[in-house]
This record gives sequence, structure tokens and C-alpha cells, in this order.
Amino acid sequence: MVTLASLWLPILVAAVLVFLASFILHMVLPFHRSDYRPVPSEDAVMDALRPFNIAPGDYMLPSPRPPQHHRAPEFVAKVKKGPVMMMTVMKPGDMAMGGRLAAWFVFCIVVGILSAYVTSRALPAGAPYLAVFRFAGTVAFIGYCVAQWENTIWYSRPWTRTAKDTIDGLIYGLLTGGAFGWLWP
Repeated sequence: MVTLASLWLPILVAAVLVFLASFILHMVLPFHRSDYRPVPSEDAVMDALRPFNIAPGDYMLPSPRPPQHHRAPEFVAKVKKGPVMMMTVMKPGDMAMGGRLAAWFVFCIVVGILSAYVTSRALPAGAPYLAVFRFAGTVAFIGYCVAQWENTIWYSRPWTRTAKDTIDGLIYGLLTGGAFGWLWP
């Protein structure tokens, strides 16, 4: 059996490759530039919301409280009148990326560890490249993108955005599978 400790190098190499690929996909290529559209009259909308001092978090408008009120005539009328939205409010101020990038790298390592775990339980040392590639790549693909699909199902996120995230996940899975296949003990 292959131990997780013996897979630290492919875990780290896969995380670095995915981190670099995500930088290229999100910052260099125009692939994700249309992910978020601006609202009409952005400044007016921001000025209108600012006095409410909404705390960071996820919100739904209108919000059925308690959930069984989603059939109440008042709630149905609000939904019909609109706007209907789910929104994430972030803390105002600096949009520093350092902490988010560090968290993303840790996430890449976690996906690598999960890929290493499943692959190490399925394949012995000396397994062929393609077998290692398939196992590690599939687990990484699932880890990087499959959970995004429910955002489209439940939260009306555009399928085009989910398709782009799925392509990202496929690229990340291929890179992870390649790193594991290359560095498999």
C-alpha cells in the first residue's frame, strides 16, 4: 500500500500547478471576465443599500421567514413584484487577495490530499501512469468543480458560468492526475 506521507511531492506539485493554472485562467485569459455582470445604475444601487449597513453574509430577497411562509400571499406577491435575488455581502474596504489566495492554495492541497488518499487505496506502488492519472484526476475534478453544479440548480446561477467552472475543474483535474502519474512511487 502507498502511504500518504510518500505522496507529499505529487500533492504539492499538483497544488502549485493548479494554483498557477487558476491564475492564468482568471487573471491572464479573458475566459472569466464576463462571470459577473454589473447591475444597472450601479452607483445608485450602492448608494441606496449603503444606509442599511448590511452585515457580511448571504441573503435572499424576499426571504420567507419562517420557511413555511413561502406560500403565504404576501410572500408570493413580493416574489411576483421582484426583484428576487440571492446575494453575498462582503466586508467593505480593501479587496486584498493575499488571504484568499492563501486559502485557495490550502484548498488545492486538501484536494491533492483527497486525491492521494483515494488513489493510494486503489493502486499499489509502481502502478502504471494512466491508472494513477485516472484515479487522481477524477477525484480532483470532483473536488474542484462538481459542487458548483448545485449553485446553478438551486440558486439560478447561469449555466454558462457553471460550464466555465467545469472546464476549470477539468483542467485542474488533468494537472493533478498528471502530477500524480508522473511522481507516483
